[in-house]
Amino acid sequence: MKKKDQHTEKKPDLVVFDEDKQRYDAAFRPYATNVGAPQIQLPSNGSWKSSQIYKANKHLKAKYEAIKSEYEQLLEVLEYNELVTNAKFTFEPLVGETYHLYNNVKEEPFLSIIDPNSCSFSHLGSFRLTSDYLWERVEEQEKPVLPKK
Repeated sequence: MKKKDQHTEKKPDLVVFDEDKQRYDAAFRPYATNVGAPQIQLPSNGSWKSSQIYKANKHLKAKYEAIKSEYEQLLEVLEYNELVTNAKFTFEPLVGETYHLYNNVKEEPFLSIIDPNSCSFSHLGSFRLTSDYLWERVEEQEKPVLPKK
């Protein structure tokens, strides 16, 4: 019978032996290898997690609010487009021009080029046709009063 090779014997558990390099390498390990070594403690990342969750939630809420606001604006544009497009008119609106929406005697909306100051019908609003062929509401500005000379 052959004598067992000294390095092929099973090493005790507390001894760190590298089989590939055939050497004891406890001093080269990045962690403790014996019972008397200091305890390995994981760093506490609870406060980091809390602050990151807060930041992420704040960021997501801001994005949500922006998307919600854009959605509400799109709904408003849709409502204006339906209102103006379903109104009666006998002309072809031009892009960039402002038109005025009124209710007639029968409470039916109609589109006109007549200024609200010159018309006795119930004025619903003024709208401009955009290059995307969408109707946008035009805020009415009061005409400035010129000083008398």
